[in-house]
Amino acid sequence: MTPTIGTLLVLGADGDLARRLMLPGLASLLASDWAPGRSLRLIGTGLSELDDAAWRRRVEEAMGTARGRVAETVRHSHYETHDVTSVEELRGLLEQCEGTPAIFFALPPAVTARVCQALRLVDLPEGTVLAMEKPFGTGLVEARSLNELVTTLVPEEQVFRIDHFLGRSDVINILGVRFANRMLEPIWNNQHVESIEVVYDESLALEGRAGYYDHAGALMDMVQSHLLQVMALLMMDPISRIDERELRAAKAQVLRNTRLRGGPRGAGRRARYTAGELGGHRVPAYTREDGVDPRRRTETLAELDLEVDTWRWAGVPVKLRSGKALGQPRKEAVVTLKRTPHLPDGLVGHDSRDRVTIGFKPARIALHLDVSGPGDPFALDSADPAADLADGDLPAYGEVLAGVLDGDPLLAVRGDNAEECWRIVEPVLESWRADEVPMETYAAGSEGPRTWSR
Repeated sequence: MTPTIGTLLVLGADGDLARRLMLPGLASLLASDWAPGRSLRLIGTGLSELDDAAWRRRVEEAMGTARGRVAETVRHSHYETHDVTSVEELRGLLEQCEGTPAIFFALPPAVTARVCQALRLVDLPEGTVLAMEKPFGTGLVEARSLNELVTTLVPEEQVFRIDHFLGRSDVINILGVRFANRMLEPIWNNQHVESIEVVYDESLALEGRAGYYDHAGALMDMVQSHLLQVMALLMMDPISRIDERELRAAKAQVLRNTRLRGGPRGAGRRARYTAGELGGHRVPAYTREDGVDPRRRTETLAELDLEVDTWRWAGVPVKLRSGKALGQPRKEAVVTLKRTPHLPDGLVGHDSRDRVTIGFKPARIALHLDVSGPGDPFALDSADPAADLADGDLPAYGEVLAGVLDGDPLLAVRGDNAEECWRIVEPVLESWRADEVPMETYAAGSEGPRTWSR
């Protein structure tokens, strides 16, 4: 039986990630009907000099309106300034935890690795959970090393590598669309599917995140983690039940068999935005944004061409794309079907490809079909029936924190899956770092480089 988590210990609690994502997600969980009557102690630590009053003001601002368990958690929360790579200081923090602790690493990968080295010299309470934010490592070698390290601390099922996209109701909806509709699953293979795209184009520019983004870029920030996870859900084989073993094993099979189309130089394209108009406002070129170092040659738009080399999917091209400062946001997975093998004589018109579109933010499902036109019934026209889907009760971080606190790793990334994601993208990253692939440009507010298809 999994021990009940009594304390959430947040390392790097004074940072942007905790304020912007983790604490609001925790508030949504505590305000829901999750585990009625259960209390949770919140302890934050970081390098900033904050007293408890200043910390609680930060927590209140991040959590919003505080009532019930939220207010109780804020009232009893505590903050201490510590170097969390110190064995003695970590030991002191863990001694303050009530019940079984969940340690949340809101830290860069290199610091996370140093903390884990220090934890080897600390007697962790039985059942301790380690929750680690992306990116998990900075490359394949580092991810393998970190995996080996964390599994000397706790068993794999107590390691939660967090990718909050997996907690989003619009992403989880992929499972319902695929496996609850008999009309789709029989055609979900290379005999019927022509191509697959997973796109997450944002109209937002840098928004003050240069400290993180300029070291990551679009490929590491979005494609290496979020979009590969979405692709794995979209292309995995059917499973018999929704549990962590079956789901994560099915995703692993997809990722293990994912290959670059065109090799490291040909599979990826990169670009970054120049000055332009976005939402009625003038946006400076990325290289002129505060905190950006132009010498890093960080991309703000990335595309990756892949193939999943299995019986089900061999030969089907897959495109993953994500970028910032684009004029038309596009957040969706699109499965395009092959042409019908024969169109009867007498039917004329579009003969376009059927498509299934699963939209993210807002969540929706849409089909593109050829149907009889409004005038001549033998002249084809297009129809696009669509339905908006309801949001889940919890936001993404609420869902993943529920898994952490309940000891259910269903929505966490398994260690081998994290390594496979690095294996896929690392050759492309290396070719970009060696400047073997040109850095193209696009004006902020445009649809991307003119030479790229959309």
